[in-house]
Order: sequence, then C-alpha cells, then structure tokens
Amino acid sequence: MNITHSSHSSTTLLNSGVSGNLKAIAQKVYAGERITFEEGVTLYKEASLGFLGTLANFVREKKNNNYVYFNHNFHIEPTNICVYACSFCSYSRLIKHREQGWELTVEQIMAIIKKYDEQAVTEVHITGGVVPKQDLNFYTELFSQIKKHRPDLHIKALTPVELHYIFKKSKLSYAEGLKVLKEAGLGSMPGGGAEIFDKDIRDKIAGGKCSTEEWLSIHEIWHGMGCHSNATMLYGHIETFEHRIDHMERLRQLQDKTKGFNAFIPLKFRNKENEMAHVPEVSVIEDLRNYAVARIYLDNFQHIKAYWAMIGRNTAQLSLNFGTDDLDGTIDDTTKIYSMAGAEEQSPKLSTQELVDLIRAVGRTPVERDTLYNIIKDHSTI
Repeated sequence: MNITHSSHSSTTLLNSGVSGNLKAIAQKVYAGERITFEEGVTLYKEASLGFLGTLANFVREKKNNNYVYFNHNFHIEPTNICVYACSFCSYSRLIKHREQGWELTVEQIMAIIKKYDEQAVTEVHITGGVVPKQDLNFYTELFSQIKKHRPDLHIKALTPVELHYIFKKSKLSYAEGLKVLKEAGLGSMPGGGAEIFDKDIRDKIAGGKCSTEEWLSIHEIWHGMGCHSNATMLYGHIETFEHRIDHMERLRQLQDKTKGFNAFIPLKFRNKENEMAHVPEVSVIEDLRNYAVARIYLDNFQHIKAYWAMIGRNTAQLSLNFGTDDLDGTIDDTTKIYSMAGAEEQSPKLSTQELVDLIRAVGRTPVERDTLYNIIKDHSTI
C-alpha cells in the first residue's frame, strides 16, 4: 500500500468541505470500522464521485496494495436455450424458439476444451441457459472428461439458477448434488444469477428462477464444503440505492459466516434486445460510483472485480481508481452473454500482454492469478 499517498488523501478528504454525515463515514472507513446500511445508502445519495473514489481507493490499497489481478481463462456456454424468461436477458431463447440458439453436447464442449491444449490457460468458466437435457448426468460426465483430459484446468461452473433446476430434476438436496459435482471435478462457482435480492424487484425481472434464499443457501452449502465462489449484483435497472445496499448487506452477512466468497462483481444492466429496452442504462459515472460504494461497503470481500467484457476496457481501466482490483481474464472471445446485450466489447478478447499493458497504463501492478488468487506471475517488471 502507498502509505504516503493514502495518508495524504485521508487528511485532504477529512479537511474538505463535505457534510458531517459523509465526514463521519470517512472517519469510520479510515479507522477500519464497518459502515451501516443507512451509511451505505448515504454514500449513494450524497457522496460525490471524487469522495467515493478517494475512500474506495484507500480500502482497495489497504487490502490489495497496488495489485490488479487477472487470469488466463476462457468461457464455454453450453446453451442459450432456457426454461426461464428473465426480462433483462438478451442472451437466452425459450425452448419453443430453440432454433434460434445452440445446445452443445459433451463431445462438442470437449472439442472446445482441446483447442486450448497448447495454451497456458488456468480456468474454464462454464455457464449458460437452463434446459432439461443438460442435467446432472450431463455435467458429471462433462466435468469428469475435462479433469481426465486436463487435470490442471480449474472448472468454474454453474450458477445457483442452474444448480437449483438440476438438483430439483434429479430429486437431490443441494448438499447431495454439490457433492456429486465436486467429486466430478467442479472447482468453484461463478457469481451469476444473483441479479437483485429484493423479492419484489427479483420477481419483476427474474420471476421463476431460484429465490434469493435458495441462491444464498447453495453458496453457503458450497462454502461449507471448503470451496469458494463469487457473487454478483445486477444494477442500473429498476432497483433503488436501498435495494443495492440490501443486496450487499445479505452478501456481507453470509461472508461473515462462511468467508467463502472470492470476489464481488457488479454487473451493469444493458438494455439492447430485451424486454427492458425502455429502461435507460446508467452512465459511466454511476458505474464508477457503484464500484466505489461496493468496495467501501463489502469490507469482508477481498476483491472487487470489474468485468471488462461487459463495461468495456476503458471503463474497466477507470474503475481501478474506484475500488476494483481485478479485471477477470483474457476470455478469448468465448462469451456472448454481454455482446448480445449491446456491451462495448463485441468480440471480447485480450491477450496477456494487452491486459498487462492496460493495467500498467494507469500505474497499477499487473498480477496473473489462478481462480483462487494464488499468484502465477507478478508482471511488475517489464
């Protein structure tokens, strides 16, 4: 951590003309004290971008020094056909319109895996739609084949939305189903499907999917098995600031209990080609404010990730001064979830060197990691 810079920033902030409420919040953060729900809402409603950036940067440097993490990964999306019809989703197609999508077999997925045999990838990220035939047997067979073919490749796969459906269809409890998948090779879980936890908002934008309680329960059980996962929040649609803080509060409480979350990933709502096209997208300024509040509020999360494929490399680069310390990975143009919704990155692919250069350009230290944040290579020197 750059002590001189952070100490100077804290002195400047506390001596600035901010309101008493904001000054009290800043004092708590600098003292390492947890802020309350009400104080989190106050940050959204009253704090300037500069105030939030200074405070969030203090927290991120205290936790992660000057490091920015990334990994060498690729995505596989087994299907975009889905039994659910989320109003915010531009990606999935209902089963009755399956001719508009794709459904990969285990053999087809393994063919994709094998394309990376000569590359130093460390993670395959597997998630997509929900269809009956991609059931527990499908995924146990897939994971087993991946681990047999390439034992060192970490499998990060399946959100609680997928898992809830798969286990219900198999008539297994969450614990039983997760044990089967872990034994087959599942290494960790991504954070998707969280959307927003408030029931009323969730019902409006993602009705029919697993509930908030079920999403949290699956992660809690997984953590109890000694495994890790990520968490997300879909923001910038019909939710309020209170809904965002409520979402983060529930995650903070579970993290207090399990310590199993690796990273928190705010996901920006995109309004192209979906049923919520009438809802305007929030600005880049709001993106940065949201990252900053998340970094300040989620004091027990080690990492805040900016998913560059969703918000674009330029905004992701800016976010590194507003609390984020992770940019995900190389991706290799293997995901369509956000490009289909109108994200800036229509062909999301960055080489290791391009990620390193992007991070260095804003004075941060690039660090290549594995899925669980073990350092593979420190790129601090050219």
